[in-house]
Amino acid sequence: MAAPKKKIAVMTSGGDSPGMNAVVRAVVRMAIHMGCDPYCVYEGYEGLVRGGSLIRKMEWNDVRGYLSEGGTLIGTARCMEFYERPGRLTAAKNMILNGIDALIICGGDGSLTGADKFRAEWPSLLDELVSSGQLETKQIQPYRHLNIVGLVGSIDNDLSGTDATIGAFSSLARICEMVDYIEATASSHSRAFVIEVMGRHCGWLALMAGVATGADFIFIPEKPREDNWKEEMCQVIQKHRDWGKRKTIVIIAEGALDRHGSKITPQMVKDLLADKQGLALDTRITTLGHVQRGGTAVAYDRMLATLQGVEAVKAVLEATPETETCFIAITENKIVRKPLMAAVKETKQVAKAIEAQDFEQAMSLRDTEFSDQYKSYMMTTTMGLDQDIHLEESKRMKIGFINVGAPAGGMNAAIRAGVAYCRSRGHEPLGIHNGFAGFARHHGDEPLGAVRGFDWLEVDGWASKGGSEIGTNRELPEESGMELIAKLVEKYKFDALFLIGGFEAFHSVAQLRKARSRFPSLCIPMTLLPATISNNVPGTEYSLGSDTCLNELVAYCDKIKQSASATRRRVFVIETQGGRSGYVAVLGGLGVGASAVYIPEEGISLEMLNADVKHLKEVFRKDKGQSRAGRLILVNEKASKVFSAKLIADIIREEAHDRFESRDSIPGHVQQGGVPSAMDRCRAVRLAIKCIQHLETYGPAPQKNPGKIIKDPLSASVIGIKGADVVLSPVEQLEEGETDWKNRRPTATQWLQNKEVVDILGGRPDYPQPERSLAGLTAKDSKRGLI
Repeated sequence: MAAPKKKIAVMTSGGDSPGMNAVVRAVVRMAIHMGCDPYCVYEGYEGLVRGGSLIRKMEWNDVRGYLSEGGTLIGTARCMEFYERPGRLTAAKNMILNGIDALIICGGDGSLTGADKFRAEWPSLLDELVSSGQLETKQIQPYRHLNIVGLVGSIDNDLSGTDATIGAFSSLARICEMVDYIEATASSHSRAFVIEVMGRHCGWLALMAGVATGADFIFIPEKPREDNWKEEMCQVIQKHRDWGKRKTIVIIAEGALDRHGSKITPQMVKDLLADKQGLALDTRITTLGHVQRGGTAVAYDRMLATLQGVEAVKAVLEATPETETCFIAITENKIVRKPLMAAVKETKQVAKAIEAQDFEQAMSLRDTEFSDQYKSYMMTTTMGLDQDIHLEESKRMKIGFINVGAPAGGMNAAIRAGVAYCRSRGHEPLGIHNGFAGFARHHGDEPLGAVRGFDWLEVDGWASKGGSEIGTNRELPEESGMELIAKLVEKYKFDALFLIGGFEAFHSVAQLRKARSRFPSLCIPMTLLPATISNNVPGTEYSLGSDTCLNELVAYCDKIKQSASATRRRVFVIETQGGRSGYVAVLGGLGVGASAVYIPEEGISLEMLNADVKHLKEVFRKDKGQSRAGRLILVNEKASKVFSAKLIADIIREEAHDRFESRDSIPGHVQQGGVPSAMDRCRAVRLAIKCIQHLETYGPAPQKNPGKIIKDPLSASVIGIKGADVVLSPVEQLEEGETDWKNRRPTATQWLQNKEVVDILGGRPDYPQPERSLAGLTAKDSKRGLI
């Protein structure tokens, strides 16, 4: 007789957060894939205690359409009974009666602490159930050990040990969207707005919103202002007004305190700004409240929730009675398992440190990105006020800013941060408009040449602008004329170049580096900040613009999927951008629950299409006409020279024999996005400042010592996120060892392993791998029949 299947339950608990439904979907489908029976516990711990119909067995199709829903579809509720032992005793009994001894919980630190306590008490709870006659020994025998895995669903991003909690970036996106709306009315009336955001003990939302929107002043619990905060705020805002700024935005976390632990309220800030003896600004308060929790999850949270849900199923199956209760975190761009209670303890230490007014300790307990962003924020808002960080005249540099390649979300935010940093240090930032083409052919135009300084009042409004305000162009320096570019660098006395762009920008730095031996004026440091929706720049796992692109694609696919589901039996084949990199297609597939994803790294063959069409036929044959039966297939624009989205849709339609429908859809340049995502804006600020800090280590006039620059591998570098670290990589090393020049992408990619997850959760059966094409002499000899 076959052994009974292991039963795994999933529940959501605590405050809801966008992305919880993606967790439930991933756990249910991964459990089925691994040969287990998945259960959902409805209404959180309340469902465990009440049992009955609140603990339900789930099937594959029960979680269709979950990805695009906000909140949690299986509910969450406060349960006072679970705090008491009798409540936990009833919960244990209900689990035994359903045969469940593995539980995956998505919630905040309170919910996860409760789960760990439940696990510790489990053996004694079972003994009590037997001794009180509620269950027999043989009933509890197979379930002596309870395995629990936690996932952190919290919009505050307040759990130590993970870079991001599920829902935090969706909430941040909502805040930034609201602040962008408020800015328009603030500017129209020359008003000040005090905006209160969530965060009792954690200022992550307030800080990141401040960085992303370029707010004038922020208040966070971990880092209260000095005792003279009132004078400091008035001074900063007065300075911004003197520059000609018409709007004032102050963001305050709900847990904001002064250095003595007294609460700072939005009303106090409003009264100060509106004081007739002081700034006398027309001031309004806006409390965003539960708007921050609402709406569907952004692409990043869907990816995070899905990958963590898959890992949680693996972790719960591999756990032993001795294994410490773990939670699934993301660090180093990798999904990892970490001890739960150690993280909870560290999280509680932050609140204790704030209470004890040990603010240095509170900041040190947050991750490095938090403190990096805080420094970045302070530097960009207080520039010109903090004379201590101004460099002496002899150390100031002239830095050229240039965008190369296609536009990408976050380019303008990066330039704004770079210009602000230069101004605060005394450097002179110069914009080179319209890439190398503009530099070569329009540098001397009258009245406005392509090389000109920045007007801060204009640049200050770029934080939330999409596209590229200084223009961008795909032309490479060699196409513009390397000799001319070298002469112009000399003419404008540039001490360093800061490039922002995609693979063309990487290629440009490579060309400029190689030309140094011929043109000494090019012996200046140059750093590239990768910005491309394709995410195909060697030296980084993340490029600015890729998150904005995924959000646009996911929103587009949600609408298409709604149409496909409304007409029930319809497949949409959607063509994604990305050049020869399948990043957008794979991560988009993860976020929308695609049935199949076709990418250049793998290719497409007739056998593969045949297997997928067979699968679709089978799916629709079993479908009883219920709603949400629409299907999506994502195909990268360069996945095949022959099989385009239209052709694939036509093949499916032909093979369907009128049993179901098929359409193609091409979002095209919509994917480049409008307003950049909050993540792209925040990372743009952090990385741009690190780039300029690197360039300034070389000091002014570096070309006077060309040998030193040529010998220094980091004088031509790419900044990137590799793991949890921000890394500068020498371009020479990347050119030779990590670049697939023919396909314009890195030789190794960390995101490719997610393709398997897309296939598993989409229910795609095994398919034949396409053959690799022969090349060069081998191909010729084969055609001649010589091999």
